[in-house]
This record gives sequence, C-alpha cells and structure tokens, in this order.
Amino acid sequence: MKNSSSELVVQQLMKQDLFGRVELVRSSTGGQDGDLAVRRDTRAARWWTRPIARWLAGREARALAALEGFDGVPRLLYWQDGVLLRSWLAGRPMQIHRPRDPAYFRAASRLVRRLHTAGVVHNDLAKEPNWLVTENESPALIDFQLAWAPRRRGMAFRILAREDIRHALKHKRYYCADQLTAREKRILDNPSLLSRAWMRTGKPVYLFITRRIFGWSDREGAGDRHFD
Repeated sequence: MKNSSSELVVQQLMKQDLFGRVELVRSSTGGQDGDLAVRRDTRAARWWTRPIARWLAGREARALAALEGFDGVPRLLYWQDGVLLRSWLAGRPMQIHRPRDPAYFRAASRLVRRLHTAGVVHNDLAKEPNWLVTENESPALIDFQLAWAPRRRGMAFRILAREDIRHALKHKRYYCADQLTAREKRILDNPSLLSRAWMRTGKPVYLFITRRIFGWSDREGAGDRHFD
C-alpha cells in the first residue's frame, strides 16, 4: 500500500465521534487482495475538538514511528494534514478471545518491555480492547493515541512504564491468576502514587469530560473486528 491516504476504499466504519472517523480501508489498486489499513481522519472532527483530535493522532504517529519494525504493533504508513494511516493487525480483542494460556501473557510482558526499551510508553493498557490475540495466539497492541515517546527518559517515563507493566499484569490476574509470580503480585499490590492520584481525582474528571461532555469512548477495538 502506498504511503498515502488516497486511492483507498472504505471497508468498514470502525468508529465515528467528535474526534473524527476511524475506518478500515483497502487499497483500490489491490482488488480483493489489497492491503488492509486503518485510517484515522481528524478532518471529520467537530471544529472545536479538531485540535485535540490532531494532537492525539500526532502522539500515535510519533509512537508508531519510534516502533518501526516491531512485531505486535501497527506500522505507520502515513501522517499528514490530520490523516493517519496505519497497518491493520488481524486479531480478536482480548475481551472477546479471552486468552487463558500463560504463554500469551509471558509474550505480552515481553512486548511491553520492548516498547519501553524503544522509548515508548503506551499509557492505555488497562483497556482490553487495546490488546489483540493474533492467529498464532500472540499478543498485539493497538490505539497509541495516549502513548508517549519522549526524547529523554526520566522519572516520569519510568513511573508510566511501570504502570504499563502493572496494567498488563491485571489482565493476567483476571484470566489466569494462578500463574502470577510472587514478584508480579507485589507489582499489582503496589500502584504508584501517580496512579493512586489519577484514580481518585484525574480519572473521574477525565470520564466526565470525555463521556458526558464529548460523548466519546476511546474503545476502538471494543466492537466486532471483521476481516480478521
């Protein structure tokens, strides 16, 4: 597929809200076998939310660019004029597939740590729709709108990286709690001060603004995923 948003045929509208549209698209030059991709179009956002939509899409673009060549994350194909195009990852959302194999969660932990080694924190791993189970039962991650790829990794990065790990372990605790190690249990039992403050103050405000005012729920993979 060309690194462009032109000559694309919409296969499925995945999400539409105040922040624009997210569509599953296919190259018009590839016929039925054309490459699938996901297009996030912030031009379709309301005028008063468009700056936020572009800021979020820009975060995703920077994170995916930093993860170029990684397995288990989308490839950035195009980012220009408020339109982001990324490769499609086939797989079922975690909450639908419901993985029980400890090997999946071991691989998930390795994937998260590889992100951190590359200088990226996802910041949204608590949401099951952001985790996929691929055909070979491997983990994959989507929706990097809240990801952070700073130039320098300081204390804030380390705190957020630890929260990424803790959120991944929450899913392991839910699906195969008997496989948790003593170290993993300690991590789960000790959220950072930043996380505690967020849960008590920041998250209620975030949910009120995004869901009550904007009517927005950032759950791109929550529904059925066709073309898997």
